[in-house]
Amino acid sequence: MNIIRMSGGIGNQMFQYALYLKLVSLGKEVKFDDVTEYELDNARPIMLSVFGIDYPKASREELVKLTDASMDLRSRVRRKIFGRKSGEYHEASADYDETVLEKDNAYLCGCFQSEKYFKDIEQEVRETYRFRNAAVPKEIQGGIETYERQIRESLSVSIHIRRGDYLDAADVYGGICTDAYYNRAIRYMIEKYGTPSFFVFTNDTFWAEKWCEVRERETGRRFTVIKGTDEETGYLDLMLMSLCKAHIIANSSFSWWGAWLDASPDKCVAAPVKWINTRECRDIYTEDMVRIGSNGKLRTD
Repeated sequence: MNIIRMSGGIGNQMFQYALYLKLVSLGKEVKFDDVTEYELDNARPIMLSVFGIDYPKASREELVKLTDASMDLRSRVRRKIFGRKSGEYHEASADYDETVLEKDNAYLCGCFQSEKYFKDIEQEVRETYRFRNAAVPKEIQGGIETYERQIRESLSVSIHIRRGDYLDAADVYGGICTDAYYNRAIRYMIEKYGTPSFFVFTNDTFWAEKWCEVRERETGRRFTVIKGTDEETGYLDLMLMSLCKAHIIANSSFSWWGAWLDASPDKCVAAPVKWINTRECRDIYTEDMVRIGSNGKLRTD
């Protein structure tokens, strides 16, 4: 049996569950550790239930056995003499690692952010990630329905701008999705679609409204900031994003999935050339992505 250590927000959870589906398709027994990362005070909410997913959970005993973490005297003495025999396996890089699919009796730790893990079961993943239980709170229901109608009835382009936690970790995420990046991506979409309407998804709506005012004056196009959602209802942003006809994503698994869930074969996705500052992430990109640098230049190779 393998155990996947769940971590992060809904975007990371979706990558980890997609890996689960792939491993199960290979005939492996797989469960989740959804406790270790989520007992912390600042843990993100687990949101897979919005897709109607009920995943198998590893017991404390199974986790202890797989990681050789028993604290009984005999086990501690054995580890002291012979070393620990843990099945813990940490993702070596941010790129696709085919050995993950070969593991047995492993405690898999990582984000596994590549379509390559599940490309051959793509239709199963798409069917799994339907918003079956995406409850809309009454106080924002009218707004969400209006946004959905506007998105469906226009040449809608999603724009994801992530601030907040990304500003706090600028050494990892900063300097990538710059104004130059967004400005060039917006121009690219206008050149391609003529009169698109832009829908902005962000965790800083006050800042985004000012940002959009500038873009509206410069382009003459409509920019709408999606409001009313929060950390607990972020799945609604993801749902609305997936309904758009083209996408300008941030270096974030959240908007990666928002674009991927759009199943249109002729969709256009603009993505930053670099994903994070601390490592290469070659396999995060899909074939339909147009990559734009922080300097606003299109990457042509």
